Amino acid sequence: MMKFTIEDIKTEHQKVKSGADFPRYIKAIKNLGVSHYTTYVENGNTEYFDNNNQSAHTGDKYEKLTVAEKVNFENFKTRLKLHQQGGTDYMTFCKDCAENGIDGWVMNLEAMICTYFDRDGKEILVEQIPG
Repeated sequence: MMKFTIEDIKTEHQKVKSGADFPRYIKAIKNLGVSHYTTYVENGNTEYFDNNNQSAHTGDKYEKLTVAEKVNFENFKTRLKLHQQGGTDYMTFCKDCAENGIDGWVMNLEAMICTYFDRDGKEILVEQIPG
């Protein structure tokens, strides 16, 4: 039996106004029992996993974005930094990811790392999640 529901996660996510609120959100969903999650840029679907590898997903969150085939690493890093500093909202960040060839990311709440990947599932950038 999973400890958390998508509703629980949505409740926490609504408290996030910008990238600056992100560490608090991570702590909250970790406390709910989320061990890791994967977000897909194309449609916003996010799949949340617990320690027993059971999962729940949100389904499509917005109209499909086309993820570029070629990764523009430098531009992605610039847009990511802007987002983390609170300069863009989530939807803008997702569009930035798509334009720069980022297909999604995996958030590992145990190791506290975030791995961005391209359309081939190749790791593009691995970052420490601020605690």
